[in-house]
Amino acid sequence: MSEQNKLDGVRHSLAHLLAAAVLEKYPKAKLGIGPTIEHGFYYDIQFPKAISPEELKGLEKTMREFARRKLPFSGKKVTPAEAKKIFKDQPFKLDLIKEFVKEKKGLTVYKTGDIFLDLCRGGHVKNTSEINPEAFTLTHLAGAYWRGSEKNPMLTRIYGLAFNTKKELDAHLAMLEEAKKRDHRKLGAELELFTFDDRVGKGLPLWLPKGTVMKNEIEKLAVEMEERYGYVRVSTPHLAKQTLYETSGHLPYYADGMYPPMKMDDGTYYLKAMNCPHHHVIYGSRPRSYRELPLRLAEYGTVYRNELSGTLAGLLRVRMLSMNDAHIYCRKDQIEEEFKRVLDLNLEYFKLFGLTNYSFRLSLGDPKNKEKFVNEPANWKYAEDVLRNILKKSGVKFTEAKGEAAFYGPKVDVQFTSVIGREETMSTIQLDFAAKKRFKLMYQDKNGKDNNEVFVIHRAPLSTHERFMAFLLEHYAGDFPVWLSPVQVKVLPVAEAHESYAEQVVAMLKERRIRAELSAATETLGKRIRGAEVEKIPYILVVGDKEKSGKSVNVRKRHVKETETVSLKKFLISLSVDISERKV
Repeated sequence: MSEQNKLDGVRHSLAHLLAAAVLEKYPKAKLGIGPTIEHGFYYDIQFPKAISPEELKGLEKTMREFARRKLPFSGKKVTPAEAKKIFKDQPFKLDLIKEFVKEKKGLTVYKTGDIFLDLCRGGHVKNTSEINPEAFTLTHLAGAYWRGSEKNPMLTRIYGLAFNTKKELDAHLAMLEEAKKRDHRKLGAELELFTFDDRVGKGLPLWLPKGTVMKNEIEKLAVEMEERYGYVRVSTPHLAKQTLYETSGHLPYYADGMYPPMKMDDGTYYLKAMNCPHHHVIYGSRPRSYRELPLRLAEYGTVYRNELSGTLAGLLRVRMLSMNDAHIYCRKDQIEEEFKRVLDLNLEYFKLFGLTNYSFRLSLGDPKNKEKFVNEPANWKYAEDVLRNILKKSGVKFTEAKGEAAFYGPKVDVQFTSVIGREETMSTIQLDFAAKKRFKLMYQDKNGKDNNEVFVIHRAPLSTHERFMAFLLEHYAGDFPVWLSPVQVKVLPVAEAHESYAEQVVAMLKERRIRAELSAATETLGKRIRGAEVEKIPYILVVGDKEKSGKSVNVRKRHVKETETVSLKKFLISLSVDISERKV
């Protein structure tokens, strides 16, 4: 048995000890499920009355007492009738039994010593002596609908962490503490970047002035990069008629992810949940020659997703998304070169932002599943081979995932592991065979004949702006590169007598389009310096008699103790270069 399997067995066993501890204190509690998860376990429970986080320590203490009693785990198969009898007072277990019987799955129960019996498929330690009582802890409570449906009762989910050693547990807890400091919601509020308000609606971020500066800088970067890579920019409406999304195939299959229809006097409209159908219409707005391909249409477009309120999480999951979106229309013989260019663009972005901890996942189709994937076997094989070769030639790390492609073609997902250990898909490059047929995409070949072999590459290297901003906030812990910082320089006069010179410094900074603010001498210098540090300003310039007479500034760089007095002219030139080159 591998070390990971052994640890999973420990975590699964701890979920049972948790349920046993709960039943000892709350005999009338109703048990849901208690699986293992990354780094630990949880158990969903319906309590007779609400419990508080403070009660977790007591449950944890009981679990440790159970673990030290060296309780054996043993399992046995049972009939549906036996299972129903055993769990007659546990409605959620009866619901599971009903499902297992319907799916013709066998039923097993696992006993933990003489203290607990659970409906379970197994995967435990042989004896609780294998559990290190100092290497686990209960962390927090959360709400969870039974079976994940808001139509079902809300249960209380108790989360726990478990490792082989206390040292590993302590290291993980330290990382979680760091994660709290880097939480994008906390930093976003402290740095006045964005806010949410129930009067506007859940999942609809309001970008404050400083956050809007950052949004504009990132979009400006995208515009410059895409111009260099041969894209042309378009702009599309925030809504469209139902017929457009029927043509694209998003209706009726994606209706749950879209906002409800709006009936107007000339038809039914939807808020757009994706940009691609609009771009396909732009491509087809006039005849295209083979000489025009590849045509690369880009848009920093806003889309709307009808996410359930319970799933919303800061900027990571929202209902309004600004996408760094583009669609490339190309011939079959151009796929390889265009896909390679998109990959190169992604890598250039990652290097610019100083991002290194990522890998690629090639998501493939499944020729046996003709209902899920477009039935064009020759195109599937060609495209998958092309994408695989591009990844190999580029020398990037990648894995393959069969059956994970989009219905219209294979894709490459870029998987990032953040500084707080969370893995997520940052950007996706998708190849599309279906659009050409649905939207009658064509080009005239060299002989003037119509050719409908138009392939579409969907790409969003910077993900949605909201998700990317959350990632950057946590990655930099709010210490943004100077080019991206909402305020790049704060100028502090030592006393009121130096404010006139400080205003001149601010004016000269602004002339060079450097974002600068004056912190007037209404408080002590030390307090103003600390305030600027809390705001995470990259450069603090202090000016007094010496600086005023010498046309210089005393430079305090973020996180650097030593200060340096340099001529104002030299500072302006140096900082302008750093900003123009977007140095990290």
